[in-house]
Amino acid sequence: MARTTEELFAIQNDIAARARSNDTLDLDEISLIAGADQAFFIDSEGKEKIVSALVLLNYPELQVLDYAYAVLPVEFPYIPGLLAFREAPALIAAFRTLTTRPDLAVIDGGGINHPRFAGLATHIGVLLDIPTIGVTKSLLCGTGELPTVEGDARVIRYNNRDVGYYLKSKKGCRPIIVAPGHKVALTTALQLMKACILKHKLPEPVRIAHLYANTVKRRVTKRTD
Repeated sequence: MARTTEELFAIQNDIAARARSNDTLDLDEISLIAGADQAFFIDSEGKEKIVSALVLLNYPELQVLDYAYAVLPVEFPYIPGLLAFREAPALIAAFRTLTTRPDLAVIDGGGINHPRFAGLATHIGVLLDIPTIGVTKSLLCGTGELPTVEGDARVIRYNNRDVGYYLKSKKGCRPIIVAPGHKVALTTALQLMKACILKHKLPEPVRIAHLYANTVKRRVTKRTD
């Protein structure tokens, strides 16, 4: 059933109200982290579909233990600020195929750094009742000083609230954006993502999920050719 923009905003406001901004588990209790990313393609019938890919890593070793994915038709248009309604259904379907529940999910998408404090990571975290962190390469809302030294971070503020960090993850690369989604404190989100950065710009959970999403996309599109 189609919803009005006002109804969608109301859903996001409810998600934001239900989101928790405190840690619900100690760092030494984290042993499994899921990374999530998505890819889109047009099938042989001209319909847009989404691949939601998950990788399950141990922590702190960051070795891949398992993979999961879901492919669904895209039922919602691309509208900045409302991307959770476009991407969450397939991502939730992918999570439900995992045989082991992760302690934390790191999602390529926004968290509380969102016009209504309900980005994709917050949306997924609340609906699945799982701690989440959002990682993106571009800023949707808020302001903050750009860090220039590798490993340095600067707070991003929006509507008089700290909503995330610019993180200079690698020398020579633009800063990435790290934000808590649900059940993770602001400083904990930054600490965990710093620990998940190895040789590359992106934290390993989302970096590997991105690679896997494209692998599945190639496999699925080849099958439908």
